[in-house]
Amino acid sequence: MRSCDRISNDGYIMQMQNFSVNDGDGIRTTIFLYGCPLHCIWCCNPENAYCPAQEMHHMTLDEVDKKISRQALFYRGNGGGITFSGGEATVQQGFLRAMVNRFYDKGYDLSLETCGAFSFDEVKDILQKMSRIFMDLKLFDDKLHRLFTGASNTVILQNIRQTAALRVPVVVRIPVIVGVNAFEENIEATCAFLEEVQGSHPAALSTADGQESGAADISLEFLPYHRYGMDKYTKLGIPNPDARYEMLRKQTNIRWENSQAEQQMESRADPGALQGMMDMGSFVSEFSFEERMEIPSEELLERYREIAAAHHIRTVSFR
Repeated sequence: MRSCDRISNDGYIMQMQNFSVNDGDGIRTTIFLYGCPLHCIWCCNPENAYCPAQEMHHMTLDEVDKKISRQALFYRGNGGGITFSGGEATVQQGFLRAMVNRFYDKGYDLSLETCGAFSFDEVKDILQKMSRIFMDLKLFDDKLHRLFTGASNTVILQNIRQTAALRVPVVVRIPVIVGVNAFEENIEATCAFLEEVQGSHPAALSTADGQESGAADISLEFLPYHRYGMDKYTKLGIPNPDARYEMLRKQTNIRWENSQAEQQMESRADPGALQGMMDMGSFVSEFSFEERMEIPSEELLERYREIAAAHHIRTVSFR
């Protein structure tokens, strides 16, 4: 059996959130699957990385289906449906595929939230059944992306290109964090990349039926950083994002300063910095937080929307 055909009728879910209105159109149920290949230092769901059994729920496809059936009437008439999220939903590829196949056949509107770190060929069949795909792009610079998430963004950029070619609407999401990615060079580079991707997939003739297909549908959503998951770090007994950022800043000599409502940042990372950041045993509990990750202002977000518009990228909000 090819990996892209793999089906699993059970898996691990952190939460099924009903009446969700931030994860796609209408009223939705968001299914948060366990597991993630990234280790973003600001993560609001750190339980994905530290595997506390009490945070996971083993469920079968039939059990999920039963819960969804109870919510189905709330989806009608408002464009609602089901959003698969995480963690990273594609980590449990077989279980995700089983749910997607069943709910697609039942006519539910399906969306996917993803960090973009997946094997495109293995999940292409899943992507093609989505009404909308939300894909994160935390940082455009690969070195900074490695520092703050623990992984390269090379496959993420390629997946944005390939997913756009499917003509499924793609919403690229940037979690805007002052002190991490809230500087104009990052936004400019990201918008220029999306403009290039959008231009490389114009309307074309479908080889299947000879009908004209639409151009790539790409939009951009700026997500203001929030601290809703901070209590989870205390519960898990691990350093919170401020502490992790401060340690990373000291290890890598990251410098940033506020200048005209935009952030400028340099990184001069030594080879062992990332490993030091990921080695939780090396962290101590006390830091001075004179420089830390901050929530962006509305003025800063508006400036970034202007940059996107200059690159002909539509900005949207589901918040």
